[in-house]
Amino acid sequence: MRIAIFGATGVVGRALLPLLTPEHEVVAVSRSARPAEPGIHWIEGDAGSAADVGRAVEEAEVVLYLVHSLGSRNFEEEDRVAAGNVASAAEQAGVRQIVYLGGLGDDAAGASAHLRSRRETGERLAGGSVPVTTLRAAMIVGKGSAAFETIVALVDRLPAMITPRWVSTPTQPIALDDIARYLAGVCGNEAALAGSFDAGGPEVMTYRRMIERIASLRGRRPRLLEVPVLTPRLSSLWLHLVTPVNASVARPLIEGLKNPTIAREERLRTLLPFELTPFDAAAKQALL
Repeated sequence: MRIAIFGATGVVGRALLPLLTPEHEVVAVSRSARPAEPGIHWIEGDAGSAADVGRAVEEAEVVLYLVHSLGSRNFEEEDRVAAGNVASAAEQAGVRQIVYLGGLGDDAAGASAHLRSRRETGERLAGGSVPVTTLRAAMIVGKGSAAFETIVALVDRLPAMITPRWVSTPTQPIALDDIARYLAGVCGNEAALAGSFDAGGPEVMTYRRMIERIASLRGRRPRLLEVPVLTPRLSSLWLHLVTPVNASVARPLIEGLKNPTIAREERLRTLLPFELTPFDAAAKQALL
């Protein structure tokens, strides 16, 4: 099966490629030129370019869409344009399935701009005739994941933290290897066509608990003082000062942390049964 992947150089894309190449013909799209790799046909292109997208999806049966423009000033509009390009090109090329990685909590009332963009991207992808399979995940626990790296940086750099209210928000993080396995498993899967599935990890926890768990793995015991007045803007700027994450990325992420991100159903676990990675094990792997 020929699979085209947009976002192949991202955290999830890199974890997914080794799962697909043994059995499928993989076309990986990157904004910059990439060296040749066995089993992967790299194409230089941008999802924001209709011409590039059309070239990438030629003869593809499945399109995996892992793109987001977080960090750009107009990331919502850029995401809408890119998703529209992919939906249109996939329809013209006769693609059988689009697989999209969205976000848990994107349908909540008062969802953040980041989560709204995730929802709108899914809607744009579904605007054509090609069936869209959507997996909705919360924080992905893996090396390079912006949200996870932010939490790790806080633990490493601050012996004490004055934290905003989002530290008490419940979430259901999932290991990078597990979300990659789910994505690979729904590709070409007839039972997953035109379906939306929640992809949660095995544990529900607050961000406070997550910080404490990571701190324990690091041999640290930070003190946390929760305050109600730290706005998303101040919170993102605070993160910019103490973590490697740019404020333009941190602010949309932080605004989204006010929304609970918990799986409401487990159909994906029935469709693709395997033992999910515990949070501590996933975090240990990411911290290596």
